[in-house]
Amino acid sequence: MVGMIKKEDVEKVRAAADLYDIVSATVTLKPSGTGTFVGLCPFHDEKTGSFNVRPSLGVWHCFGCGLGGDVFKYVEQSENIDFREAVELLADKYHIELHYENSGNGPNRENNGSKRTRLLEACEEAQRFFVSQILTKEALPARKLLGGRNFSQADCERFGCGYAPQGWDNLVRHLANKGFTQREILDAGLARQGQRGMYDYFRGRVTWPIRDSTGRTLGFGARKLYEDDQIAAKYINTPDTQLYRKTQVLYGIDLAKSAIVKKRQVVIVEGYTDVMAMHLAGIDTAIATCGTAFGAEHAKIVRRLIADDSLGAVQLVGPLKVKDQPLSSRIVFTFDGDAAGQKAALHAFGLDSAFLSQTFVAVADDNLDPCDLRIERGNEAVRSLIARAKPLYDFVIDAAINRFDLTYTPGQVGAMKAVAPLVAQIRDRSLWDAYARKSAGRIGVDLEVMRREVMNARRQMHVRDEDAYAPKRRFERDEPRVEPGTNPYANPATRKALERRDAAEQAYFKIDDAVFIAEQQFMAVLIQVPRAIDRTMFGQLTIEHFMTSVFRTLFQAIAAAGGLPSDDTPQGLWIHNLIKAGGPMLNQVINELAVMPLPLPGDDTGNGAQPAQPGVPGGAGAPSAAAVQLRPAAPEEQRYATELLTRLLDMGFMRQIGLSKRRMAQLPDGEEKITLLGQITRMETARKDLQAQIYGNTVG
Repeated sequence: MVGMIKKEDVEKVRAAADLYDIVSATVTLKPSGTGTFVGLCPFHDEKTGSFNVRPSLGVWHCFGCGLGGDVFKYVEQSENIDFREAVELLADKYHIELHYENSGNGPNRENNGSKRTRLLEACEEAQRFFVSQILTKEALPARKLLGGRNFSQADCERFGCGYAPQGWDNLVRHLANKGFTQREILDAGLARQGQRGMYDYFRGRVTWPIRDSTGRTLGFGARKLYEDDQIAAKYINTPDTQLYRKTQVLYGIDLAKSAIVKKRQVVIVEGYTDVMAMHLAGIDTAIATCGTAFGAEHAKIVRRLIADDSLGAVQLVGPLKVKDQPLSSRIVFTFDGDAAGQKAALHAFGLDSAFLSQTFVAVADDNLDPCDLRIERGNEAVRSLIARAKPLYDFVIDAAINRFDLTYTPGQVGAMKAVAPLVAQIRDRSLWDAYARKSAGRIGVDLEVMRREVMNARRQMHVRDEDAYAPKRRFERDEPRVEPGTNPYANPATRKALERRDAAEQAYFKIDDAVFIAEQQFMAVLIQVPRAIDRTMFGQLTIEHFMTSVFRTLFQAIAAAGGLPSDDTPQGLWIHNLIKAGGPMLNQVINELAVMPLPLPGDDTGNGAQPAQPGVPGGAGAPSAAAVQLRPAAPEEQRYATELLTRLLDMGFMRQIGLSKRRMAQLPDGEEKITLLGQITRMETARKDLQAQIYGNTVG
């Protein structure tokens, strides 16, 4: 059994890990002033970004769901692993060798990495094996299939096409020779356990690697080649594993991510060869689901990449113009025009209204899929297909209307009856009314009759009324779906969202006063720029200088962490030590204060008073932000910190003077009263000196 990772190695990983780089791999981040970046939270569904990242401090926090922490906590949450596995995963990414404290209960496995890391390594090795087999004599049918779809050898190499050989355990034996255990091979979804031992899951098939947005291979898709294949399905995918969840993976996302972010467009096709054909035709935003229909989890991934919050709190919904791009922002589905395509389009109605307002459908003539369209009519036909896409609602409604002969009244009534349930499923109140009006005009029926049919259908189907174009409030009232026998609040993000909503909506403890603001701002400056704090003045502070309970507790946590950090303390270590000292109760408080905007002058990069650092757009995150020492404070930050310190010390003098005068009034004349009067006089003098030193004048 392996012991704990040595602390110095953990700090090496923390110093090397680039929080901006890691988060931006899956979340589109935009500068938001004072060295902060904002995006849509990857841990709960939202339409307006409340997820804040401060690379210079190595912390992140979501004001929507309340989750936050350092780079390790982000990896823990996003990968669903524990702290140790997060450290090991990042160590592997940044090529840092880890050392372990031996527990004495077994051999040291320090070079084996975490289980998740080993599964990733197994999948990468499997991909290398499949690619190596594509040029063998046995793989001729695979090469013919790909060549017959106008894919060259270079194209196949670009998309990672491979071949899983026939036989029983070719891949299993290869991986075993590379040092992988049977358990690791099974857990990676690369093999099955049979009565005669382990056997390859993929056999006699063309393979495609299914990767995440960072390019890590999570699993595979494979196409049938031989009639005697024991698995009848034409396509199979890796079964759900610790790495691979079919509802959360998208083929081609690693190739398309940067283009999706730039163009705010994504094209969703139905197969691996369709993705290849799209990219080769110049549609570099194409992706595909893997063995399942496009669902809510896929929509979350796409929304985080194409979200536009350029107007701040104003919720932008619908096709939006994109600078230097011929097409507006959109999600384009390439459905077949037949009954199956109609069914798939109706399934998409279940996605949220804001997403659907940007959703289009592209259907080729003769119902050709993108790959066949490219073969028969060339790359220009594929590009034209996407350019001619029509909104999803129009596609479904038009398809229903086109089934009827509108020359006759029965045909008009039939079309109205067919269309009304479709329009009724449009949850946005403005859109359904607009489509009811549009459909009535096209069919040739009275608008009020059409509205009545739609309203009846909405009541029968219990459709919830929504406003997709309204800003999404931070604390939504949508309750989680509850499955019998399950706890809907087992998810930390869901639980924290409810806790924060409860706190935000209560009416018995509202805070908006000068004392709270001064204490909050001071703590934010102390956490973000500790070198802006005057050590001599800070040494005069006690817990009695704070009135707000959370800041009194935080002041004690700062003392438990050793007080103000030395100037040579690594940036990331300062935050880590503070969070560790504060414990779970103060974790969220510290994270919020770490990303909270400060009222300081900004520069052209949006970094506030913080000096720009190289490494990421906007200058707010050095290549290894946690590795650098605490940065020197800018003059504006020092002045602001001193002003806040003065307020706290001044209030402390005021409280002590008030208490002393109250006590003196209760004392009889005598020596004790005279002594107390002397103390009051000294405190009043010290208070005036403090005010004169900072403000150049005195009060009273």
